Amino acid sequence: MARVRSVFYSTFYRLPARWRRRLVRLATQKYTVGGVVIVRDADREAPDRMVLLRQPPGYGWNLPAGLLKRGENPATGAARELFEESGIKVSADELIPLAPNALVHANGRWVDMVFEARVPSTVEFAVDGAEVYEAAWHRVDALPPLTPSTARLLAHYGLGPYASYPEVRRGD
Repeated sequence: MARVRSVFYSTFYRLPARWRRRLVRLATQKYTVGGVVIVRDADREAPDRMVLLRQPPGYGWNLPAGLLKRGENPATGAARELFEESGIKVSADELIPLAPNALVHANGRWVDMVFEARVPSTVEFAVDGAEVYEAAWHRVDALPPLTPSTARLLAHYGLGPYASYPEVRRGD
């Protein structure tokens, strides 16, 4: 086995760099990376509120989130998605990375980078009616029906209907 590995690596490293990069890209797992923002009310103490979005097909409420562009900084992408979906403008520097910051989903091919933003309750929402039907503040202790993925994500931070289920926090 050691001989086979030796031949493989000696052959591999003789290839041009661009061919080696292409082979590595073909052989390694690909990930989809998203940015998620939990927007909290900066003007309220506990129980505070968070911004949720109702998106098609409208069966539950979601957090502002979206896919990052190739090479995009996660905080920059999360701030961009927040603005595109809700009209809330914050800079990437204003986003607070939560712990855990990266959540790997069950299939292992999707990673969400999760941030928190604190904004005043007077912020005005701007939704397009197509990608997002509605944006609204909701009390953390009285959340509306959430999509399953949003409920699982919030559980990692001790929020939402699954917060008391440790197996959800572990990703079981």
